[in-house]
Amino acid sequence: MSTTATSAAATGTPSGATGRHRTSSPSRLSSRLPRLPRLSSWSWSSLLYVAPALAFFAVFVLYPIGISVWYSFYDYDGLTVGTPVGWGNYTAVFTDARLRAALLHSLLLLVFYAALPVCAGLLLAGAMSRIRVYGLTVFRAVLFVPQILSSVVVAVAWRNLLADDGAANALLRAVGLGRFTTSWLGDFTTALPSIGVIGAWVEYGLCMVLFLSGIVAIDRSVYEAARLDGAGPVREFLLITVPALRPQISIALILTITFALRNFDLIWNTTRGGPGTSTTVPSLFVYQDAFQNRMLGRASALAVVLTAVILVVVTVVQLALRERNGSGRRTARPGGKVRS
Repeated sequence: MSTTATSAAATGTPSGATGRHRTSSPSRLSSRLPRLPRLSSWSWSSLLYVAPALAFFAVFVLYPIGISVWYSFYDYDGLTVGTPVGWGNYTAVFTDARLRAALLHSLLLLVFYAALPVCAGLLLAGAMSRIRVYGLTVFRAVLFVPQILSSVVVAVAWRNLLADDGAANALLRAVGLGRFTTSWLGDFTTALPSIGVIGAWVEYGLCMVLFLSGIVAIDRSVYEAARLDGAGPVREFLLITVPALRPQISIALILTITFALRNFDLIWNTTRGGPGTSTTVPSLFVYQDAFQNRMLGRASALAVVLTAVILVVVTVVQLALRERNGSGRRTARPGGKVRS
């Protein structure tokens, strides 16, 4: 008798049943079930490396946001015990005519802080990608300098430049256009556009660098195919360069829009919201309510509203510029026409 039959007879189990029992044993079934991922020692060590950054983010970003939302529902001066007011601070924010005017000023500054830098950056990047001259790298670095300067330095320099006896008015007088001289930052009609020009001067360098990095990644064969098809520089720029730079344009708009809506130091160090209230922005009211008027609850509510506005605008930009199944991309085949 075989060993299998002998063991089956000893246990009182048929030999055929013994084989089936072995194939359906718990150890074999458990080996077939999907195993849940487990954190290895390497994973725990990786979390330890990330922990300081997460702690820093929680303490200096998440906690201030949460405490600001909490303060926004209180009448709080920072010293005494706060009084719950519910949605009263938010009601005051939306019913204050000065705050609505300040928000309108920020939306107008989007033209200077976002639209103009993006357009200027596209033109400069497109021109530099085609020009091959000695010292172009140094020229690019010089154009990027405004982006790395301190906002306080920029504000002081432009305040002196646009003063009544500044270089701007002196240049106008020198070329015979003295009738156009004015106090650029002190006039109700020119103060806000002057602030916008300063912001555009600061931001165009960032856009230019982003677009230059995107142009380098474009396949050169696409341009060669377009030239064989008879496309000129303008058509190449509009049909190939601009569509290919959609991700960079989205990033540039997000950064410049955020800078425009939260801008404070540039305006504070040039006009302080004047003359009158012609250059006030929401961030200026946040500072005044929190540190001058001791109205921390209302300042927190305004900061929360401003953050929500920034998130909404940035989300709209991302949805408008995202690629949908390759739409908006333009390619060219060697020997063929540029097609979308």
